Amino acid sequence: MSVEFIGFIANSDASETIVRQGPVLDPHYIETVAKAHELAGFDRALLAFHSTTPDALQIAQHVLTITKNLKVMIAQRPGFTAPTLLARQLATLDQLYDGRVSLHVITGGNAIELRQDGNTLDDKDERYARTSEFLDIVRLEWTSEKPFNYSGKYYTVENGFSQVKPLQKGGIYTFVGGGSDAAIEVSGKHADTFALWGESYAQVRDVTARVRAAAAKHGRPSPRFSLSVRPILADTEEKAWQKAEGILERATALQDQTGYRRPNHATEGAKRLLAAADQGARIDKRLWTEIAKLTGANSNTTALVGTPEQVAEVFADYYDLGVSHFLIRGFDPLPDAIDYGRELIPLTRKLIAERDQQRGIAAE
Repeated sequence: MSVEFIGFIANSDASETIVRQGPVLDPHYIETVAKAHELAGFDRALLAFHSTTPDALQIAQHVLTITKNLKVMIAQRPGFTAPTLLARQLATLDQLYDGRVSLHVITGGNAIELRQDGNTLDDKDERYARTSEFLDIVRLEWTSEKPFNYSGKYYTVENGFSQVKPLQKGGIYTFVGGGSDAAIEVSGKHADTFALWGESYAQVRDVTARVRAAAAKHGRPSPRFSLSVRPILADTEEKAWQKAEGILERATALQDQTGYRRPNHATEGAKRLLAAADQGARIDKRLWTEIAKLTGANSNTTALVGTPEQVAEVFADYYDLGVSHFLIRGFDPLPDAIDYGRELIPLTRKLIAERDQQRGIAAE
């Protein structure tokens, strides 16, 4: 099973520990970070979605234009763009940029924020039902060789058809995330990869088993699995933990200025991270939960702390649990991305390849 590293390209230089100084949309920063990810050996990079931020689809096109090999993972929320239109937009990009497009489907857990885009479905299970219909239609646009009809509760399409198909056979690679039972059900039906946040080994075992069961119910092979986490690295373990404590101090001091505060509503994914945080500041070998606890886990805020060799070992442990994609970003995003490419990414690839080889020899 091949391993993949996914980075994160923000629209400007900001994080839990960095107060944005420049514009909300900083083209120079986007270009610099995108090229840094490509040079660092990342396979693809996430472009996030929020109800008030610049459009991820257009940012992704810019990133694809200024890179040669880096793939993009474009976050989109069903319910705000017609599925037929989004399918053609993504297929067009995929054709223009050599199949480097993937879709990250986020249904959204915060009804208050979703209303900023005009959402009228406050019930989360209903939103996931809408997502499932949305993805039914997107897949038909990508694959149907003749006009199709679709009649659902949320969408109706008559003689739908797209002349442009993705370069990727079978449709654009699709990630689906979410922590609720409804999210897992939708993922079992639609996901190529299910996206987890940085959870404990026990939590990963639980969620992956549930997603595999959901996929089997729909007669599909299991999706692959992605884990999102924030590596904090140093040349010794002691220095890495000191660095983590410094990050916590800065994040605490800058909460009012950065806006990374506990939200009024915790998503199911956030609740899972907070449940891990309730077990302690350090879980398993080196999963650190203090930033998640501080911010209410309003994004992927758990970290792995240690030397590059130590963190690579934990990635290999997650790989043994079925995780093949690692979405990693730092609290100082640009320097950290460069740093990950220097040691962490190659060390992890090497260690996992060695483990796969050992399994192959044992199997013989």
